Amino acid sequence: MLVDDHSIVRNGIRSLLEQSDEFTIIDEAGDGEEALEKLKTQQPDIVLMDISLPGMSGIQTTQIISRLYKNVKTLMLSMHNNEDYILRSVEAGAFGYILKDSSSDEMMKALRTISSGEKYFSSPVATIILNGYMHQLKKTERSSKMRRSKLSKKEKEILQFLVDGMSSREIAEKLQLSVRTVDNHRANMMRRLQVKNAAELVKMAVEEKLI
Repeated sequence: MLVDDHSIVRNGIRSLLEQSDEFTIIDEAGDGEEALEKLKTQQPDIVLMDISLPGMSGIQTTQIISRLYKNVKTLMLSMHNNEDYILRSVEAGAFGYILKDSSSDEMMKALRTISSGEKYFSSPVATIILNGYMHQLKKTERSSKMRRSKLSKKEKEILQFLVDGMSSREIAEKLQLSVRTVDNHRANMMRRLQVKNAAELVKMAVEEKLI
């Protein structure tokens, strides 16, 4: 299914695909609402989705398609080589993202790749996704480092025992402390790390490598 508010664009894509016997266009839509309405009766393998649509955007439409039609894969077609658009499309469930100035060969390659069940992002788009991922990773690492710096050596020691599944009494015996002291350390860690209970404290310790 082709979804684009410009008929001249749809005609161009249709002309390209008609030169190949690999894909058949079963329907077209000029906006997201029309596409969703047609999907109630038509179930294409792939929806080629313009990102900029009147009313409901291509990203919003893709999000709904991903939720309601698990077997329908969406390939975003956009003029926007923009990190926000790209990452939001991926989060919405798009199987691929190519730019409108891509070659016809690349579009066919993208359709074949998605048809086989794999994801496809053109080279500049893939670079943006990777850069966004690396930025988020560094941000997470900085956040974890800040949280680690809030813990004393004794607290990290107690936290390790909590991760190992030990009770406050067992930790107290291990470190030759009172149970109240261990509980106070645990309460202080929960307060500084802004978690509600011991389970969340242990989860954060493991996921963010606080110990």
